[in-house]
Amino acid sequence: MVPGWPYSVVAALEIGRTSWGTEQAVTVTDTRLYGKASAQAWDRLHPRLTRRAARLDHDGPLHVIEGTAIRLVVEKLPSGGVNKPVWLWWSRIGATEADVDRCWQSFFRRFDIEHTFRLFKQTLGWTKPRLRSSEAADRWAWLVIAAYAQFRLARPLATDLRRPWEKPTEPNRLTPARVRRGLRNLQARTGSPAGAPKPSRPGPGRPQGPKKRRPAARHDVGKVRATGEAFSRPAHHKQGAKPRRWSGTDTIGRAQ
Repeated sequence: MVPGWPYSVVAALEIGRTSWGTEQAVTVTDTRLYGKASAQAWDRLHPRLTRRAARLDHDGPLHVIEGTAIRLVVEKLPSGGVNKPVWLWWSRIGATEADVDRCWQSFFRRFDIEHTFRLFKQTLGWTKPRLRSSEAADRWAWLVIAAYAQFRLARPLATDLRRPWEKPTEPNRLTPARVRRGLRNLQARTGSPAGAPKPSRPGPGRPQGPKKRRPAARHDVGKVRATGEAFSRPAHHKQGAKPRRWSGTDTIGRAQ
């Protein structure tokens, strides 16, 4: 068993081997925050399978997926903590020195990726609408990506409206969230292709008539029990029924 920290993948050595053996690739890189970073890579190692999970219905031994195990050691940490070795696993074999460097450098950029998804969800409302079709979800996702690209393009034009606890930064290094705050000041500089609004009467609104009574299409989410059986709603759980809300009058009536 190979220990790792953090986000490591436990790897097992090949059958018949009792040591790590000779490395497939060894790289040494000078970094700005971590000092000298040394990486070692071993080829044809596979994760240690501890549970079947998605392979519950598979009979016989589980499949072995060979890959590359990478051990990364840095000279220092920006926080001053203990620089423990980091173990990574890549699901490809025959990794070169360039592949090893790209893997651990991508691992260091994981926080940027996580913050990007956080911006999509919390600021741009990626998961806010309740769409009923996968095509509409794809179109909405592309609109969110287009809005994110506009933040990147407007970085040199936006004003840094930073919070009291945020540090000043150069205009060409503003984050998308800080660019979004300064977009309100760009309208006076860029203008608008639309004409001035004209006074008019309010529109007719929604036409009168019965509401749309056709229920929305529901799709099976594919729930499966631990035994492998398909999930089904219990008979005493009526679909669409809601529990009765408690009220003070009910308690008073029973007390009397």
